[in-house]
Amino acid sequence: MVKRHKRTRVSVRLLGLSTAALSVAATALTYTSTAGAVGVHEAAGRSPVASVAASGTTKTVRTVRYDLGDAAWKLPQTGEPAELTGVVHYPADLATGRHPLIVMMHGLHETCADREADAARTAAERDGDDAAYEAADAKLYAWPCAPGTPALPNQLGYDYLARTLAGQGFVVVSVGANGINASSVTGDDNAAARADLLNRQLRMWQELSSQGKGALAGKFTDPVTGAARRVGFAHHVDMGNVGIMGHSRAGAGVTWQAADSHRGQWPKGVEVKAVAALAPAYNVMTEDMSQYAITKTPFATFRGTCDGQVGSEALWFAADAAKGNRSGFYQFAIHGANHNYFNTQWSPQSRQVAAADDAQPVQGHPGHRP
Repeated sequence: MVKRHKRTRVSVRLLGLSTAALSVAATALTYTSTAGAVGVHEAAGRSPVASVAASGTTKTVRTVRYDLGDAAWKLPQTGEPAELTGVVHYPADLATGRHPLIVMMHGLHETCADREADAARTAAERDGDDAAYEAADAKLYAWPCAPGTPALPNQLGYDYLARTLAGQGFVVVSVGANGINASSVTGDDNAAARADLLNRQLRMWQELSSQGKGALAGKFTDPVTGAARRVGFAHHVDMGNVGIMGHSRAGAGVTWQAADSHRGQWPKGVEVKAVAALAPAYNVMTEDMSQYAITKTPFATFRGTCDGQVGSEALWFAADAAKGNRSGFYQFAIHGANHNYFNTQWSPQSRQVAAADDAQPVQGHPGHRP
């Protein structure tokens, strides 16, 4: 039998994730206000969104996107193409100071919204037809996607969290990693590739913040109309105050990126002050913990008790990686939560291709169904 990207389809009502819990990893970050800061210039766009900050006050949040192309970056390990794209949530009062940056990355999921291929794969799995399954699966995990087939916007699945954090004064970027999902890199190389992509994104933000130049300059667009947007990120993003969050395979990626042995790969001027691994998929990684050890950075890990994709290693592997951590290590078991629902694009409610409830019922836990 062929190796498949397994998606267990069961219907279980799950508890929602509190965005406040995910904010724990950001507690090491600080926001500094500067009186009389220069104003931010923006073109008219979609209506701003109000978000309630941790203090109980309401900050207005705005959103832009950027897309430098599906093959704007090449994986260092293989040369395969990957995108440089992101959705950015930021406080409307951006010019009032220097704002910490939080970068989020999604994990392994299908890359192309090919409904015919999705139906064909389901039928092939039912019929035990390995050849047909592989053919359909290849279309769903292609990169770039075939002409006329839209890419799955996996990076949009954390908008609910990004809005909350932006309402607290953070600039929050959720980046695309479809090229890595479609690539041939596996295991530790996959974690390293995600770390490389994070560092590439951080380098672009460092150039934009410090000089107002670089690959991101002039590349922001309105998420609804696609019209160009001018946003004054220059000198208002604190690159010495960065937090990173990775979900699923990207949970392993951020652990690799923040590890003591890889700090030298951070772009000049960038300091990662907090890392969160959300339902991290460590199950395919090596046991060489030297590549994952984090002792100098606050580190938090989360796993749902009904997760149908990753097991308890999500917690114990992280605990091993954090041995000797002097800055703080936090573990959260979220009762009744599954794996996919952390990313709203992967939940069936999104009606996206390949969205599924992966919950694994566990006796005695919320979400269990007799």
